[in-house]
Amino acid sequence: MAQAKISAKASEGAQQQQQQQSGGQLRGRFYRSTSMADRSSRLLENLDQLELRVEAFRDAASAMEQEKEILLEMIHNIQNSQDMRHISEGEREELNLTANRLMGRTLTVEVSVETIRNAQQQESLLHATKMIDEIVNKLLDDLEDAKIRLMSLYGACTSDVPAGPIDQKFQSVVIGCAIEDQKKIKRRLETLLRNLENSEKSITLLEHQKSSVRQSCNSKQD
Repeated sequence: MAQAKISAKASEGAQQQQQQQSGGQLRGRFYRSTSMADRSSRLLENLDQLELRVEAFRDAASAMEQEKEILLEMIHNIQNSQDMRHISEGEREELNLTANRLMGRTLTVEVSVETIRNAQQQESLLHATKMIDEIVNKLLDDLEDAKIRLMSLYGACTSDVPAGPIDQKFQSVVIGCAIEDQKKIKRRLETLLRNLENSEKSITLLEHQKSSVRQSCNSKQD
């Protein structure tokens, strides 16, 4: 009988010990799992913050790209302005030297933001670029027609109500481009249209000056 009680207690003790060990293992696994989850959450949070910084970094670089384009365009416009044609040769030479120096310093800044594209987006970009280049190459043949065609391309890139017709084919091509490429295409068209407008103003002013000179000559003859 005593032996039976001893065996029962031993068995009960063994069962309690086994339960304690099992509970300890479960608690250990639970704590390890919680620790891993916390660690994973912190890492994910850090990556999320870094993603925001990466996008901000790319945006800043893109802004620098645009600033470089604007600076070069402004320098070019000054060099080819009507005011430059109505100053003395010495002053014009000095101003051109300054403009060339500024252009050279601007060109020393290299900023490049690569756009990630799939095969379809790459093909769409090439197609859109080709359509614009075809018009640019014929600018000197017919300035007015080129302006109308460029405006129809620009209308396909803007969400605003266009002033004229939209090139539906070009619009479908641009939609297939990457978002960043769409913005660059729109900026290029804006620059081309500005340059055309400045050219038209220069031509109009030049024609007006020629007309004034002819009228002056005729008045003197009379």
